Amino acid sequence: MNLIKGQLGNNMDNKKTKMVTLLSLLAFMANGDNYAAAPLLIKISEDLGISLQSAAYSVTAYMLAFGAFTLIFGPLSDRFGKVRVINIAAFGTAIFSILGGFAFNLQSLIIFRAFNGAFGAGIFPVTLALVGQSFNNKERQGALGKVMGTMFLGGAVATAIGGTISYFGSWRMVYIIYGVGELIAAIIIMKTLERDKAVVSKFNLISAYKVPFSNFRFMRLVTVIFFVGFTVFGSFTYSGKLIQQLTGYSVLQVGFILSSFGLGTVLGGRIAPKMKSIIKKGYYVIAGIIGFTGLFILSYSSNIVILSFGLFIFGLAFISLQTSLLSTAQAKLPKMAGTAMSLASFNMFVGGALGTAINGNLILKNGISSIYFNASFIILIIGIIAEILILGFEMRQKQLKA
Repeated sequence: MNLIKGQLGNNMDNKKTKMVTLLSLLAFMANGDNYAAAPLLIKISEDLGISLQSAAYSVTAYMLAFGAFTLIFGPLSDRFGKVRVINIAAFGTAIFSILGGFAFNLQSLIIFRAFNGAFGAGIFPVTLALVGQSFNNKERQGALGKVMGTMFLGGAVATAIGGTISYFGSWRMVYIIYGVGELIAAIIIMKTLERDKAVVSKFNLISAYKVPFSNFRFMRLVTVIFFVGFTVFGSFTYSGKLIQQLTGYSVLQVGFILSSFGLGTVLGGRIAPKMKSIIKKGYYVIAGIIGFTGLFILSYSSNIVILSFGLFIFGLAFISLQTSLLSTAQAKLPKMAGTAMSLASFNMFVGGALGTAINGNLILKNGISSIYFNASFIILIIGIIAEILILGFEMRQKQLKA
């Protein structure tokens, strides 16, 4: 009997491992598609004859569409199953990524990237919800860390891949190649992953959000996630321009330097659960201090080695904060994982869109370094607030168990 239980346990572990691996692959491609814009904006602005700030509107369009449609895909995944929604979204984002490579002016680029972001909304939050509901509270942050670490590695490696392809060929090929990669990942997932069951019997968008909106503590937490998006996405979008301005390097060299951020997210995804278990009280404050240090370096240094280090610990701090915030958000609404992750992702990407737009204007007024100086203090404050909120939540959880 014990042998049979052991075999069943191993089979379940293998299924979970396969699921995490496949979803990480898709997230790697889809987030790479998104983050490739960082080194491409310079080339896009030159090719389409527009300003850098105008080219950045395609990033804002992606993030706003992502945030808006996130609110729809989350409840849909709770009603029709998360794997089914991920399948549809993967095919959609692949198609519009390829179309983005054929954009002929700013308007067409914004439209294609907006649709890309809309379908991307069915990948990121639903993937995190599927992974989150498949693991217990103890294992959840580690599993989320692996997916998110790979996701943001894809984003940062995309800066190197995008920079290389753009340098030797065209920025258009970057979106086309990523679209083809997403298409391949979508086919593999469609043929491999078992469909999960619906957790609600009816799809009602209004009633789906009554529970989270009436949960004050949950909404406080996703507001913190909004400012994480504002700080991280709103500043990283312009990091390619910052590095080029400080060093005079080509888009190819800049792309490789920006990969330091992704390496930091991968390491953070792997060590964050262990860090949290060792540090316990003060974990979020320390993550905020690390983020402050990384962003402060980016605002003041011009040494390429120090800049790379700043990007690395910036990525480490981001993933350390974000995986724990998302894990806690799911723990607050365990029976509505899709809806919970929808609101969390909505706040993260709308925050990123607003940060990108505001920082674009600040660059014109105060210079590009100013946005990293501002962001360094914001992420430090985020760490302190997260510490207060989550420490209170964990204390209440212990009291309930007692």
